[in-house]
Amino acid sequence: MLEALVEPLQYSFMQRSLLTAVLVGIVCASVGSYLMVQRLALLGDAISHSVLPGLALAYIVGADIFLGAFIAGVISTIVITWIRTRSQIKEDAAMGIVFSAFFALGITLITVVQKDNKIDLNHFLFGNILAVTSGDVINTAVITAIVLAIVVLLYKELMFYTFDPVGAQAAGLPTNLLDFGLMILIALTIVASLKAVGVILVLAMLITPGATAYLLVSRLHQMMILGSVIGVVASISGMYLSYFFNLPSGPAIVLVTFSFFMLAFLFSPSQGILTHPRSQASSQSKIWREIKSLIPLFKQTR
Repeated sequence: MLEALVEPLQYSFMQRSLLTAVLVGIVCASVGSYLMVQRLALLGDAISHSVLPGLALAYIVGADIFLGAFIAGVISTIVITWIRTRSQIKEDAAMGIVFSAFFALGITLITVVQKDNKIDLNHFLFGNILAVTSGDVINTAVITAIVLAIVVLLYKELMFYTFDPVGAQAAGLPTNLLDFGLMILIALTIVASLKAVGVILVLAMLITPGATAYLLVSRLHQMMILGSVIGVVASISGMYLSYFFNLPSGPAIVLVTFSFFMLAFLFSPSQGILTHPRSQASSQSKIWREIKSLIPLFKQTR
């Protein structure tokens, strides 16, 4: 057993991959907890898809793809805020409009690049953590350190704004700046996770560890800590599964994360489906009563 755990560590690419996976697990869960509490999962999806044209453009001009992705993410957040504040379009609709347009632009640019250069850029979509370089690890570590430092420094302000935005505004906090700053943190987190799980799967790492912790604990800081632990364990476990069973690394990490969520969903001491069957039965009985109440109405219309 011990030999199986040590074997992958003999290879430098696995050492880099595991370190990147640990960093991604920590930073995604820390930032994703805010998205969970604010019910803004779509925002993470919007920004993750919106970084794709930045990746493609950075590759075309020969710039750093991390920088290109970050700039595209920031531009998408500005456009979302602009549409939301200057029209009657709601935030969720603005996010759907922007991320679909940016994602379509990114796919178009990648297709053009692949036609001219005969290279495969699909790893941007699904991740390829086994191919990370030492420079990628350093970039991920720097971004993780910056994001965690900001989260720690602004923890009270972000928590106040997260749970009571009206009260935070009345108390004089710059709520618009905090909202924009949170979007920047999400963009940085997505950029840090690109090589690990890719644009499409990064939302799972942003939301699922925090959602799992949400079923187990009741406080934000506990959710962030436990979510980070879950993210790290899931990332390492996914990497080992990828190594021993020749599976794609990004999807393996996401599937392990989802497995942890299902365990919490079924067996959570406070909210589990199997550990609290009464509340589930009560919910089902309400639905059944509503269905039965619709039967007479249906008969009247016939």
